[in-house]
Amino acid sequence: QVQLVESGGGLVQPGGSLRLSCAFSGLFFSIYPMNWYRQAPGKQRELVAGITKSGSTNYADSVKGRFTISRDNAKNTVYLKMNSLKPEDTAVYYCNAETATGYWGQGTQVTVSS
Repeated sequence: QVQLVESGGGLVQPGGSLRLSCAFSGLFFSIYPMNWYRQAPGKQRELVAGITKSGSTNYADSVKGRFTISRDNAKNTVYLKMNSLKPEDTAVYYCNAETATGYWGQGTQVTVSS
């Protein structure tokens, strides 16, 4: 059974930074692609960033150059470093493991506001 636990969200001013973490419990973390999604109020959940088992990354156009996804297979953790945050980045951020069935964390709130 896979469990994902996100942390690191909070309130930050525009232009600020946060680093989200997603702790994976279960087997074979290193073989799964991992993703970060977000969902803002009244909007659909969208893919923010993804990382393959080999470390290749992809990003939504809206976050390219500002966000960085990374993984530490020794710690079974995936990270999302977010710089130059904007109010439109405000959302609940979810971690996703691309296993056969797909697993999701409970989400962590990120609020960008002055």
